[in-house]
Amino acid sequence: MDNHRVLIKPAITEKSTLLQESGKYTFHIAPRANKVEVKQAVESNFNVTVVGVNICKLRGKMKRYGPRITKQPDTKKAVVTLKEGDRINLIEGL
Repeated sequence: MDNHRVLIKPAITEKSTLLQESGKYTFHIAPRANKVEVKQAVESNFNVTVVGVNICKLRGKMKRYGPRITKQPDTKKAVVTLKEGDRINLIEGL
C-alpha cells in the first residue's frame, strides 16, 4: 500500500493530546493497513524513528434517522510510539 494512503488523519482528542507528552501519537489509518505499513509511513512522512505500533479496530455505531437504521463505517486507529526525543508537530501554528 502507498505510504500516503496508509495514514488518513491524526486523531486529535483530549486523550491523544495527553499521550503525546509520553511520545505516543494517534492516527486514523486505512482499513487494510498493518503495523509494518504504518511504521514505514510515519517514518517516511515525519522523519522520526518508530519504536512500536498498536492498532485497534473501531466498529461503526448504529444511527437512527426516523424509521431507518443505518450503520456508520468501521474505522481503524493506530497508536505510534516514537523514540525518546522525537516529536511530531500535528497542530501547525502552535
